[in-house]
Amino acid sequence: MFPPESWSSGATSLPPAVVVHGLADACAALAHGLPVTLLSGPGAGVYAGVLWWRGVIALARAAHPATPCVDILDCADAPGRAMAAIRAGQATLVLDPACPAFPRVAALARVLAARPPALDLGERGTERCLQAWLGQGRKDDSTAALR
Repeated sequence: MFPPESWSSGATSLPPAVVVHGLADACAALAHGLPVTLLSGPGAGVYAGVLWWRGVIALARAAHPATPCVDILDCADAPGRAMAAIRAGQATLVLDPACPAFPRVAALARVLAARPPALDLGERGTERCLQAWLGQGRKDDSTAALR
């Protein structure tokens, strides 16, 4: 993992994002050894839950401890799920900005109002594009804070 302060201020962008739907996807994204943002499926904080997400991330990071990554849980429009995620240690999440509790949740954690562009490993054939997708972060030097 790397310090999220380096990108939360907007000074540095997130590493390329990959939508992961389980442990196999997370490990595939980390296996390349390139900085990556692991992004849950849309609304996964609601239908799969934060404990599932934290477990997937913990196991994937244990399998690839040297790969720098950020993980983001999408909580859709559910502030209760977002608060549960924060209590469970989730540092960064996506929450619908139309949600009335958005400002309160954003005061407690790094909250994105929209999902970053991402390669979805749930789509057929995307694993073949993964190396090139992850390598794009080096073109714009978005990983400068990792050095």
